Amino acid sequence: MILQMKPLSFDMKALEPYISKKTFEFHYGKHYATYVQNTNDLIADTPMQDMDLMSIIHHCAGKPEYQSLFNNAAQVFNHEFFWNSLTDDAEKRQIAPVLADKIVRDFKSYDDFANVLLQTAVKQFGSGWAWLISDNGVLKVVSTANAMLPMGKGIKPLLCIDVWEHAYYLDYQNRRADFIKIVIGLLNWQFAWENYNKGV
Repeated sequence: MILQMKPLSFDMKALEPYISKKTFEFHYGKHYATYVQNTNDLIADTPMQDMDLMSIIHHCAGKPEYQSLFNNAAQVFNHEFFWNSLTDDAEKRQIAPVLADKIVRDFKSYDDFANVLLQTAVKQFGSGWAWLISDNGVLKVVSTANAMLPMGKGIKPLLCIDVWEHAYYLDYQNRRADFIKIVIGLLNWQFAWENYNKGV
């Protein structure tokens, strides 16, 4: 199975002035494209060329001999998840009532949740990701370094924020916190709700 770049669900300039078309041209058009190409190159002429993306990731996880393939395949997944975590559609930014209730249950309030997400993303040392996950039904915010993604029994990622420098440097330079604050306002809660209702 040759991996294909998944199209963005919005135009590259749709999130301006918050995230520029230029950032997407580099982030989506070059960084993400390179991860897709590298993954295809690494699975070529191997049994993994017939696997889907998640099967490749699970097959390679924790195996030093497949570290390069894991890094690239996981980055394909992470980037696609990040693209889907953003939206230019105001309706999709509305939180489903059931999910809103669970945010209050697990974080006390939406503002407390947003602050936990902000602080987790800002404090992630170096490159990585901040995630809203469901851990056996309990909502949590976690971070992962480099290409890692939250994996484990009962864990479902709902949303993620890319905190690699290439995600924000063209627009925000070293102001990661400013970028995170903006992204929190652009989150696709319809996507989160769909993920919450998926099987693990």
